[in-house]
Amino acid sequence: MAKYQYTAVDSNGKERKGNIEAGDEKEATNLLKQQGLFPISVNEIGTSSKKGGGQAAGAKGGAGFKFGAPKIGTKDLCTTTRQLATLLDAGLPLVRALRTLQRQAKGQNPALFKVMGNLADAVEGGATFSEALATNPRSFNKLFVSMVRAGEASGAMEVVLSRLAEFMEKAQRIAGKVKSAMVYPISVLAIAGAITAGLMIFIIPKFSKMFEEMLPGETLPGITIFVINASHALKNNAVGFAIGAFVGIFVFKLLLKTKVGAYVFDTFVLKTPPFNSLIIKNISARFSRTLGTLMASGVAVLQALQIVKDTAGNELVARAIQSVHDAVKEGEGMTKPLEKSKVFPLMLCSMVEVGEETGALPDMLNRVADVYEEEVDRAVEGLTSLIEPIMICFLAVVVGTIVIALFAPLVKMIDKLGG
Repeated sequence: MAKYQYTAVDSNGKERKGNIEAGDEKEATNLLKQQGLFPISVNEIGTSSKKGGGQAAGAKGGAGFKFGAPKIGTKDLCTTTRQLATLLDAGLPLVRALRTLQRQAKGQNPALFKVMGNLADAVEGGATFSEALATNPRSFNKLFVSMVRAGEASGAMEVVLSRLAEFMEKAQRIAGKVKSAMVYPISVLAIAGAITAGLMIFIIPKFSKMFEEMLPGETLPGITIFVINASHALKNNAVGFAIGAFVGIFVFKLLLKTKVGAYVFDTFVLKTPPFNSLIIKNISARFSRTLGTLMASGVAVLQALQIVKDTAGNELVARAIQSVHDAVKEGEGMTKPLEKSKVFPLMLCSMVEVGEETGALPDMLNRVADVYEEEVDRAVEGLTSLIEPIMICFLAVVVGTIVIALFAPLVKMIDKLGG
């Protein structure tokens, strides 16, 4: 018996490393598979690498991936999933469908070409499709892998992939609308900030010097003194302000990576108008659509809730979903912990209660998702129309303050020259 060092991926896509005793590499690979692991590399200790994540792995153990597989973009993933569902529905075997998508991506999308090739190699080597997907968590998250695994168990892979494609397309559309609504105000603020900084650093100091020469001993208006002082502070400490801003952003991002920091920030965002209403509707739509899609595809409710929690993207929402998960695990319903969290709207809680009572929870969740997605669309349109006049007023105040600060002394200078 020889001792082998292995690197493998479990059913959740997490990397596992360790040692195992076996007669040869093939036996070691089979033993790992029996433990529910998908081997990436199996090397005999004390020898050079004999089996890696390349072609040998694909041939022997089905591990056609290297762990550092490229990431497929969200848009490409949506399109590819839809195309794969269509090919399978047309009767093509899985490997042939994957090879077709690989050929289609050749020379156009290197990342997609490599990932499709790796998937096909892994499946040809004996791995299931969900096992192959789990080795590339950068492209295929837990939700994707779990739904495919449910599709494998039910024998309705093309149906599950169609649901996945529809889910991702709707999520992408909603995210796109929210992002597009934020582009205008962020762009305006960035341009206004750049113009204001330029005026404060380069233009106002020249006016300040002119006022000192033309109005010696004169008391300038308060607003002019304020703007000139701000200009001097910005000009003399520009590097310090830039470093401070950079450090502040860096520290803020570090804090957001901690559970406490993320919880505090997410709580603030969900409680602060005017964007909290839109964010809550978007969260409700995403929760309902994700959970409904998973359950409709045959994923067990506890596993589905865990996946929804892991993909929530909001610490406050994740904690609320964890409380629902714990309640369901104890044999209780979902409604009470949802209401107790005070994160989700009452309508969603009521619809979940009806779904539990009628035994049609997946269908009810998808209906709720439809409602909230429409509300998000309307809210984004309303917010966009509201933001435009607010931004105009903001710019008017900023520019108006600077103009008044500069022209008030100019009027005094003109009067003095005229006298």
